[in-house]
Parts: sequence; C-alpha cells; structure tokens
Amino acid sequence: MKALKWLGGTLGLYALFVVIFEAGYLGYAQPSFEDSGIPMLVLTTTTTSGETQNTMLARITVDEKIYVSAHHWSRGWHSNAIENPDVLVTIEGVRSARRAVPVEGPEFQNAAEALPLNFPVRLLMGFPLLERQILRLDEV
Repeated sequence: MKALKWLGGTLGLYALFVVIFEAGYLGYAQPSFEDSGIPMLVLTTTTTSGETQNTMLARITVDEKIYVSAHHWSRGWHSNAIENPDVLVTIEGVRSARRAVPVEGPEFQNAAEALPLNFPVRLLMGFPLLERQILRLDEV
C-alpha cells in the first residue's frame, strides 16, 4: 500500500511539473534557447477571432528552408497557423511575411532529424502523445 501511495504521489508531482514546465515556462515565459545553441524565431499567428499571438519557437533549418515543430501538449500556435497560414516570422530582429505549410514524408523526416526529440526533452514535456507536426515557413 505504501508503494502505491509513493508511486501515485511521484506521478502526481511529475504531472504537476510537466504542467508548470509546459504552461508556465514554455507557454507564458517563452524563453529563448539561443544561448544553448538552439536557433529561435518568433512566430506571429492570427487567431480565429482576428487577434495576433506571438510564440517563441525553436527554428529548424534544412537546405535553407525554415521549419518549426509542434511537439508539446500546448500547440495553439500550430492550430492558428493551420487555420490562417499567413504568418509573420521574426529572426534576429528581422520580420518577414511567410506561409505556413504542413510537411510530410521525406521532408518531414529530414526536418525531424535536424531537431531530434531525445529522452530528456520528451521527459520534460511529459512524453506528449500527440503526433509531432512540422510546418515549413515559406517566404511570400
């Protein structure tokens, strides 16, 4: 019985940690990981109500094309970009109009391999069950 309580408590604390990490740290604080060697961008999407939202995301560059990956629990920015693919991208202070295009197949594999989700990353994100989605951000 003590083992079950300990296991339940541990899982509860882990779930709380994931919620705080995903919603609080990544969602609200939106940190940049540039200092860690991860290139970043700010994606500006438009909601269905017409409001704009800025989201700091890791940027994946493959063959001079820019990609972003939705692989967390919270992915409102991804839904916005699918609904309204005309987005703005800010990289190192330079803003440009882009079109968000979902990718599949070999292009998806190439982008996913450029930003692998290793065990520590998946652990921090609570092992999201949602399938990873990748968007290419084409210049317009």
